[in-house]
Amino acid sequence: MSNSTLTQNDQKDTAPAGSASDNVLELDGISKSYGSESVIEDLSISVHDGEILTLLGPSGCGKTTTLRLIAGLDRPDGGEIRLNGAPVSGNGAFVAPEERGVGVVFQEFALFPHLTAAENIAFGLKDRSQAERDERVQSLLELVGLEAQGESYPDELSGGQQQRVALARSLAPEPAILLLDEPFSNLDVDLRVQMREEVRRILKEAGVTAISVTHDQEEAMSISDRVAVMNDGNLEQIGEPEQVFQHPESRFVAGFLGYAGFLPGRINGDVVETELGTVPREQIHGLAPEYDQTDIDLLVRPDDLSAHACTNGGHGNIVGKRYLGPTILYEVEFNSGNALLCMHNHDETVPTDGCVEVSLDAGHELAWFPKEQRPNDGPNDD
Repeated sequence: MSNSTLTQNDQKDTAPAGSASDNVLELDGISKSYGSESVIEDLSISVHDGEILTLLGPSGCGKTTTLRLIAGLDRPDGGEIRLNGAPVSGNGAFVAPEERGVGVVFQEFALFPHLTAAENIAFGLKDRSQAERDERVQSLLELVGLEAQGESYPDELSGGQQQRVALARSLAPEPAILLLDEPFSNLDVDLRVQMREEVRRILKEAGVTAISVTHDQEEAMSISDRVAVMNDGNLEQIGEPEQVFQHPESRFVAGFLGYAGFLPGRINGDVVETELGTVPREQIHGLAPEYDQTDIDLLVRPDDLSAHACTNGGHGNIVGKRYLGPTILYEVEFNSGNALLCMHNHDETVPTDGCVEVSLDAGHELAWFPKEQRPNDGPNDD
């Protein structure tokens, strides 16, 4: 855990529309320190009924601590946590983890090896009658697509099947909220993609409110209704995946969600003048009039740009090529010294031994940042 502070002083929680009574979980001014190390400070987030929220960020940013506080595994130093309107932590209140109605899916699945899939799912249902347990287990086996594997033991199941059993076991007691701690990190790449889609389907069909924690950007974008991006202890931005990706509010968010290239430009009336030519002002998201005649950086991702061979002059030269299967990334170093990536389909080969011209897709809306946010090492930051 880095020596950092998680704060929402400059960040508003843009929860889905609805009244406060629709919120299953509310974190209200939460703070947490370990010794002299302040990890979370004044964190406020609301999670709507049936919503899947993902806490996304690099290791040490405070997302796992937040999950532990919600589960009751740690106590906050300040603020209050409420589940369905009732305080469970903070301001003198503390409800034990087992009494909160919070389900948890761990990285390792933590299935009991001596119990069958059905017995694992039924483990948390001891307060129900046998008939109620059997009915609940059967409905969950059907929900996760394992009707035929109820009598199988964990070592007889694939990794994806084990994860579905773990998910069903956590859903069995009908928790108020489900917490998923890096749920796909132990799966192979192909299975990981498949299970992301499957887990989202299961959670939505069950109508479950869930919080997931991950450092995987693609996972967060694909499974979530909203994403909360954290960095070095700060909550950088919270919003729907498309909003956060297309309209990042900091250079960190722009870069953490995918390669971020920055094209310097100067606003001049209805256009922004760049080394690639002029970009219509209307193509740039939220460019306020007061920024006229100022220098800015346009956020350009590889799919915004394409490179074309030229006979002389041009914008620069190709200095790198990355073959990714379906696509090829060409790194172009401009005459100014700036460098950006251009994406092409795998069958669109661009000669690498001469100059190139680079064009910007006119149909892509672009985000921008004032020049004051440039890092010390120049305008390009990936």
